[in-house]
Amino acid sequence: MKTLLTAAAIAAFAVSAAHAGPAADMAQARIASIAEGDTATVAAAYQAGAVLHWVGGPLDGTYEEAEIEAVWKKFAKAQPNLTADIMDVSEAMNPKGATVTANVVFQGKDKIPVRYIMLFRDGKLTDEIWQVAPALAK
Repeated sequence: MKTLLTAAAIAAFAVSAAHAGPAADMAQARIASIAEGDTATVAAAYQAGAVLHWVGGPLDGTYEEAEIEAVWKKFAKAQPNLTADIMDVSEAMNPKGATVTANVVFQGKDKIPVRYIMLFRDGKLTDEIWQVAPALAK
């Protein structure tokens, strides 16, 4: 009986862990928009005053306001028609906001492995870190 209860508890946890929350859903939709090169949708997700930290690669830097849309346009032009393999999505939420982290390998002309961290407040993206992570490409 104890084994059956343990198995049931593990199964219940697996089902609840597999269901993404609203911020994780927004993050996955965002990743899809990046892969598609839909820079208008990518840029529209930001709250005023948002900051993008791009760590590594040719676009390394910190971007704010109009710079953010410009860097995504540059990325989309350099890396068109991507697919995205999304792994290890994790969401943390409280009444003030939600943070989503994911490992993503974008594939197209090049393979772009990224540790992606997004902070959402009131349904808008306020801060994000795009960390090029070469170990994910292996």
